[in-house]
Amino acid sequence: MNRDQNPVSGPTKPTPSEVLAADQLLELDVSAIQLYDHNPRQGDNPEYQRIKASVRAEGLDQPLVVTRRPGEAIYMLQAGGNTRLRILQELFAETGDKRFARVSCLYRPWTREMDVLLAHLRENDLRSDLTFLDKALAVREARRLLEEEHGGSGVTQMQLAAMLRERGYGLGQGRISQMAYAVERLYPLLPIALKAGMGRPQVERIRQIERAAQTVWCQYSLDTEDDFEQTFAALCRRYDDTEWDIGNLRRALEAEIAERADLSIHAVSIALENNLLVSSGQPTGPVGEDPFPPAGQTADARASVTATAPPGSKVTSAMSAPEGTDASAPDQETAGDQMSAVVATGSDSANGVKREVAEEGDGSKGDSRHRPRRGDRESALDKMDLKSLRGRAWTLATRLAQRNALGELIQPLSGNGLGFVLSDVPDPALLDQLDEDALAQVSMVWWHLAAASEMTVAPVEQLLPALDQDSVLRRALDEQDAGLLFSSVWTLDPGHMGFRLWQRLDARNWKDLVDLMETYRALHQAAKNSGEGLWQ
Repeated sequence: MNRDQNPVSGPTKPTPSEVLAADQLLELDVSAIQLYDHNPRQGDNPEYQRIKASVRAEGLDQPLVVTRRPGEAIYMLQAGGNTRLRILQELFAETGDKRFARVSCLYRPWTREMDVLLAHLRENDLRSDLTFLDKALAVREARRLLEEEHGGSGVTQMQLAAMLRERGYGLGQGRISQMAYAVERLYPLLPIALKAGMGRPQVERIRQIERAAQTVWCQYSLDTEDDFEQTFAALCRRYDDTEWDIGNLRRALEAEIAERADLSIHAVSIALENNLLVSSGQPTGPVGEDPFPPAGQTADARASVTATAPPGSKVTSAMSAPEGTDASAPDQETAGDQMSAVVATGSDSANGVKREVAEEGDGSKGDSRHRPRRGDRESALDKMDLKSLRGRAWTLATRLAQRNALGELIQPLSGNGLGFVLSDVPDPALLDQLDEDALAQVSMVWWHLAAASEMTVAPVEQLLPALDQDSVLRRALDEQDAGLLFSSVWTLDPGHMGFRLWQRLDARNWKDLVDLMETYRALHQAAKNSGEGLWQ
């Protein structure tokens, strides 16, 4: 599948009153373009100086995307590019070099404020350089804009999820709930930790601890719920720091409850742990340096996967109904939130924000001395059972998909196959929203996920129940129509894999992709060793 490209005759210099065509190439003074005033990024880009040095030496490698609000003459960034525009403006002011005075831009007609916000959010998502707080604040702003569109009437989280999905930004209600908790509950109490990079798994873990502690507080009839609220808020503020450690908050809450109830801290800790297990449905013990729990610790995760095949393979399926399939397994968002909270945070006394920055930031941080060697990981995988390996594969696939505009397409497959399936092809709206490089990355990640879940080689009858009735992927598999699949997902020359994907992926995505391949191999080996078939 090839992207349509509008022919461009050359740069133009439009006047404010000129009617411009969509995707028209312009050459504009950098002073004639303004930064997006609702940019999702709240802080400075950690790569700012590196990008500036690159622009100084080589210029921009692709045009900025601009638009104009109705009635305004000045242009505004329409989809990302705030860092690059700031750098160009700075370099021109510093050097006076004409190379930085003008810039090529691709014009997109104005539609509405919400579309611009989501375009910037999507662009930053693809670059994996926003904190969880940045995303949460942007989604809150999106909710406000939607309420304005609807005459000021309120928008529920379910309605917000549906409206965002309609506009090309897939986000489940569970994730929106976490974001609302981060912004409305935690941001006033933990601003330093959140700005330093506290991520979604820790936010969810804090929410679990708050609920469990409040339950224990009420069980022992300790004062009122208002007293708990004041205690929780005071302890959060006490430990708010860039070196945030969730274990400090938990131990402080246990100490407060123990003192008020005249109990031992050990007794309170057990009571809190029991409530955590009930609320999350997950084991809460430490998982070690490897971010994935060993065999047995994912027994309640109820995660599973289904797979897709690489470009050029025949669309067939050899999957059968999974043995022990859990019909009540949680949906993708709920299961993902629970699994990620355990997988990414490990024990309550783990590395805190330092670890979250390594997972939520640019992927370049973290101490390599403490990372397990590949041989160690492979040895650990050999000891894991099929259920644990399926849970691991689903978690890795979910993380890769969420960072590459595919998060809504990963569905768990309990007790069968590779633990997950892809529910459909990428959203067609991405064709118009992404540049060629970004679209290539998203498309190739989709094909890798398809290969890792064996979507095109597993039994069709095992896959179809997991796919929406109107999905393109379901129709392609059901009708054995490879052409339909390849026309719906951009299928690049495999020789482009290195420079289009491997080179572009940041450290986190690359590690998860390699780990997913290793887990795929381990699943097949485990099935062979046990005499069980992956597709029952």
